[in-house]
Amino acid sequence: MKKKGWIILGVIVIILLLFYSSSKNTYNTMVNLQEGVNKQWSDVENVYQRRADLIPNLVNTVKGYATHEKETFTQVIEARAKATSVNINADNLNAQNIQQFQQAQQGLSSALSKLMVVVERYPDLKANQNFLELQAQLEGTENRIAVERRKFNQAAQNYNTYIRRFPKNIYANMFNFDKKAYFEAIKGAEKAPEVKF
Repeated sequence: MKKKGWIILGVIVIILLLFYSSSKNTYNTMVNLQEGVNKQWSDVENVYQRRADLIPNLVNTVKGYATHEKETFTQVIEARAKATSVNINADNLNAQNIQQFQQAQQGLSSALSKLMVVVERYPDLKANQNFLELQAQLEGTENRIAVERRKFNQAAQNYNTYIRRFPKNIYANMFNFDKKAYFEAIKGAEKAPEVKF
């Protein structure tokens, strides 16, 4: 009887060790994936901030040539202020917050488009070396934004897939790991913008 009791105790200890090891590994993987999503979110915010930092220089360069376009400059400056005021904590990345962030950034993109239309009216400005460099940096930044948003969506997908698979979903619920939202195209983005000169 004693031998049987030790065997049962040994089996229980082994099962508990296996459960502990599985829980620990799953939890740590979820933390790593969540931190990956948070890091990618920081990278997205970083490139958006880079764009916001370029805008005052771009506006000032254009102002020197197009002094009577004050309404456009005001729109760009206001849109920049709004876009930089919307900050989201990486721990609170839900669909509503990301949509709010995207709308603020879309407002800035629209204002920049209007600024570029103004630029078309001034051939001397289009030949200005400072303007050309700023425009190239802005184009590069827009590409970086697209890349970082894609990387963020990939990190969110990896995280979401991991926490939703069985039996990981049980641990995710136990430890409050919630699904992360994705960047999605804004409604109306499928239509090409209309530019009039």
